[in-house]
Amino acid sequence: MLFEVWAPRAGQVTLRAGGRAYAMERDPARAGWWRREAPGGDGTRYGFSLDGGPVRPDPRSRRQPDGPDGLSAVAGPGGFPWRHAWAGRELAGAVLYELHVGTFTPEGTFDAAAARLPHLAALGVTHVELMPVCPFPGTHGWGYEGVSLWAVHEPYGGPAGLARFVDAAHALGLGIVLDVVHNHLGPSGNHLPAFGPYFTDTHHTPWGAAVNLDAPGSDEVRAYLTGSALAWLRDYRLDGLRLDAVHALADNRPKHFLAELSGAVDALAARLGRPLFLIAESDLNDPATVTPRPAGGLGLHAQWNDDFHHALHTLLTGESQGYYADFAAGPAAALAKTLRGGFFHDGTHSSFRGRPWGRPLDPAATPAHRLVGYAQNHDQIGNRAQGDRLAARLSPGLLACAAALVLGGPFTPMLFMGEEWGARTPWQFFTDHTDPQLAEAVRTGRRREFAAHGWSADEIPDPQDPATRARSCLDWSEPEHEPHRALLDWHRRLIALRRAEPDPGPLSATTAGVDPGGTAVLRRGTLCTAVNPTAAPAALPLGTPRATEILAAWHPVRLPGPDGVLHLPPASAAVLRCDGPAPERR
Repeated sequence: MLFEVWAPRAGQVTLRAGGRAYAMERDPARAGWWRREAPGGDGTRYGFSLDGGPVRPDPRSRRQPDGPDGLSAVAGPGGFPWRHAWAGRELAGAVLYELHVGTFTPEGTFDAAAARLPHLAALGVTHVELMPVCPFPGTHGWGYEGVSLWAVHEPYGGPAGLARFVDAAHALGLGIVLDVVHNHLGPSGNHLPAFGPYFTDTHHTPWGAAVNLDAPGSDEVRAYLTGSALAWLRDYRLDGLRLDAVHALADNRPKHFLAELSGAVDALAARLGRPLFLIAESDLNDPATVTPRPAGGLGLHAQWNDDFHHALHTLLTGESQGYYADFAAGPAAALAKTLRGGFFHDGTHSSFRGRPWGRPLDPAATPAHRLVGYAQNHDQIGNRAQGDRLAARLSPGLLACAAALVLGGPFTPMLFMGEEWGARTPWQFFTDHTDPQLAEAVRTGRRREFAAHGWSADEIPDPQDPATRARSCLDWSEPEHEPHRALLDWHRRLIALRRAEPDPGPLSATTAGVDPGGTAVLRRGTLCTAVNPTAAPAALPLGTPRATEILAAWHPVRLPGPDGVLHLPPASAAVLRCDGPAPERR
C-alpha cells in the first residue's frame, strides 16, 4: 500500500511499518511530500522518522490504538458493513441534542451510547451533536485537547465504534453532527510541529501559537483541516460539523479559511446528493458568519447564539457576574431583543469587553434556523466552578419555562444531554492527562481562575480525580421519578409540536413580546407560546388571531375568553393553537 506524509523541512524520512524500516522518496509532483509503497493492511502499525529522530504517528492517522503518542494503525470506515442507507437530514427544522460520549453513560463508549439512542428517538430530536471524539491523552476528558484530527478516540471504541454508533442512529432516523476543533491541538501528544509549519507565531490565541492559516506553508495546513472535515462527513456519513471557537481562526488571506471550508462542504453535499452543514461557535456577533458566500459572507450554515442563552439565563437565575452583566441590567428587554433580532450585542457597548461589539442581523433576510438557541450547553454548565446545571437551582416550573422559550422560539433549538428530564447530576470539568506536570498545571490553573471569583480551592473539583468524571455521568434512573418524568413528557410534547409546524422562514416571521417582568408571548406559525417565569399569576394578552386550542400546558389553564387574555399560574408555560395569520411583528 502507499504511505504518504507532508514533511517539507525534513532531509530524509523513514517509514516504519509492520516492524520494518523503509526509506521514503520525495514526491516530484507535490512539494514537501514524501511517499513509499510498503506491505500493509488493516491494523498495520506504522509511523514516520524525520532525519533519524523518533518514530512519530501519522498526522493523517485514521487510528491511534495506543493513544496520541503511539504508532498509527492502518484503518478506515470504508470497509464498515453499513446496514442502513442514509439520505441525510437538513438543518432547517432540526432539533439538536448535544452529547458527550464519555459521560452519556457510565461505560463511556459509543456502543453504550448507541443503546440509549431509542430514548432520543422517542424524545423527538432530529440530530445528535457529538462533542469531539479525536484522540486525547488518557481515557476521559472533554475532547477539546484532541490531536490526530482524522482519528477517533480509542477508549470510546475507535473508528469502528463511531461507525456502529452512526449506523444505529440512522436506523432510528437520527442525524449526526460532530464537534471538531480546528483552532488548536493538544498540547500533549501534538506531533504536528515536527512535521511542518502547522502553527505560526504571526498570531496568538488563548492556547498559544495559532494554527497556520495565512503564513508560509498555510496551503497545506488549510488542506489538512479541510480534508479532515470532509473525511468525517463522507466516510462516517455525518450530517454536519460544529466548528469550535471559529473567532480564534486568525486568517488574513483574501479568502478566509471558513469560506474555503464551507465551499468544499457544499461541493461534497452536491456530489453525495445529501444535505451537509457547518455550525460555528463564534462570539463575534458578525452576520458575515452565516451569510452565504455569493452575498459576501463566509457561508457557514448556522452559529450558536450565546446572546440568547445569556439573556434567558439572567432572566431565570438573576446572575449578573462576568459576561452576564450587560444582560442582567434588563434581562426581559435583552431576551426580547435576541428573540426579535438574534443578537443582543449588535454594535452596542459590551461592559465585559470594554468596547462596542457585534453588528446587527437583518431579521427579514436571515433564516431563523441559522441561529442555534439553547438554555444550556457543555460550556455554560461545565465552565461553572462546580459544573452545576439549571436544575440545581431552578424549580421544575422554571425549567419548563426555559424549555418553552427554547423550543417555541425562532432559532434551531438545542438541548444538552439530560436537560430533557431536568438532570440533577453536574457536568464538571475533568481531564486524564498522563503528563504529571500538565495535570498539575491544569489543576492549579482552574483553582486560581475561580479563586479570583471568590471560590476556595477545596470547593473546585479536581479535574484529574476520577470521581469528577463519575459525578458527571447521567443518572438514567432519574426519568423514572418525579419531577423528572413530568419534565421529560413536557419536552416530548414541545418537540412534537415544533416539528409538526413548518419552518417559519426568516427571523421576522416570529413575533415576540416580553414585558418588563419577564412574561413572554411568542408566535411562530400557528403556535402561540406563553411563558410566565414569575412568582405570581399573570394575565397575558394574546391578541389576535383567537386561540382555539390548548396544545400543552405545564399547569392546567383555560382558553382565553373574548378579551383574548390567557391566565397563567406562576412558573408555568402553555402552547396554544391560534387560527389565522400572525399579528404584526412586535
